[in-house]
Amino acid sequence: MEKLPEIRNYTFNFGPQHPAAHGVLRLILEVDGETIIKADPHVGLLHRATEKLAESKPYNHTIGYMDRLDYVSMMCNEHGYVLAIEKLLGVEAPIRAQYIRVMFDEITRILNHLLWLGAHGLDVGAMSMFLYCFREREELLDCYEAVSGSRMHATYYRPGGVYRDLPAKMGQYKPSRWHTEKEVAKLNENRQGSLLDFIWDFTERFPKRVDEYETLLTDNRIWKQRTVGIGVVSPDRAIALGFSGPMLRASGVAWDLRRKQPYEVYDKLDFDIPIGVTGDSYDRYLVRVEEMRQSNHIIRQCVEWLRHNPGPVILDNNKITPPSRVDMKNSMESLIHHFKLMTEGYCLPVGEVYTAIEHPKGEFGVYLVSDGANKPYRLKIRAAGFSHLASMDELVRGHMIADAVTVLSSLDIVFGEIDR
Repeated sequence: MEKLPEIRNYTFNFGPQHPAAHGVLRLILEVDGETIIKADPHVGLLHRATEKLAESKPYNHTIGYMDRLDYVSMMCNEHGYVLAIEKLLGVEAPIRAQYIRVMFDEITRILNHLLWLGAHGLDVGAMSMFLYCFREREELLDCYEAVSGSRMHATYYRPGGVYRDLPAKMGQYKPSRWHTEKEVAKLNENRQGSLLDFIWDFTERFPKRVDEYETLLTDNRIWKQRTVGIGVVSPDRAIALGFSGPMLRASGVAWDLRRKQPYEVYDKLDFDIPIGVTGDSYDRYLVRVEEMRQSNHIIRQCVEWLRHNPGPVILDNNKITPPSRVDMKNSMESLIHHFKLMTEGYCLPVGEVYTAIEHPKGEFGVYLVSDGANKPYRLKIRAAGFSHLASMDELVRGHMIADAVTVLSSLDIVFGEIDR
């Protein structure tokens, strides 16, 4: 008799060089034909020792490292760290600074979800989504640039407030070899006023842009075939696995720190919390799309408040915050304060503190231990995406190899915060 071929499971690497591995994930898959039997995520390929580096630097010098954790949600990372310092110091930022922080948190949430939606679409096969989403991201990155000078790693939040007030004039495009004066005039149409005017103009147009995304995807037959019923998580399992943010809410759990443990001025604002039903990849998509609409609504409320309420945006306490440049050049005492702050920094009281914010990916927590020095004794970051990636094995078992890409992409992971 002819010998039958041996049937056995295969084990192979998915990533880290795979374009759908989101940077540096090595996922070891064991498969029976096309069916996944086991998935083992290997992390650590982007480890940069952020928590350890923070122990050797004055507190303010670490703010820039926070931007580089989840490098898609830059200012939100800063917010969690700055709140921990303020909690231990026992200070509170001026009310105008709190509104600015909330406004930029929500701008960052839209930035995060736009990149996620573009990349998720690309992973599942909807190629044009990536181009549409980046069209809107460009405008929001201009807002980052207007307040900080940087389009990504802003280092804009500071203990005691924000670096500076919102600019009264937006930067203008100039004619060049690539753009005629007529083209530049069109590009500058919505840049004639202040940053708040520019943001308001964006919020007027953005809901229609989200409608465009939904027209392309929400009822698309192929999109639903690839996402409905894929990677289902029940509410109990979502809680047990440590899910937070859109991943938890897509499973039907109404948990949002902006509502349950309000910080800054979220308790003064009106917004809804989108909740899913089945906890599959399709629900995770719907929740994030609706979150973009709610963020747009929050931003509009912040813009209206900021237009009518001028005031300080950082504490007037030169033991914590630097004096103005004018004072520094005219006052010896201010010069000394500036020198001490930039070199030695400030000391926090002895103690430990944990602060958490509703990051675009979930609960971003900062655990800070101070021994009374000018730098942390210990800093531990609770990255939202770590728990989600840890559930990968449970989510993909029994699915096809192609579904592993869909599930991984629906988690919205960024390895900067997972590896740290």
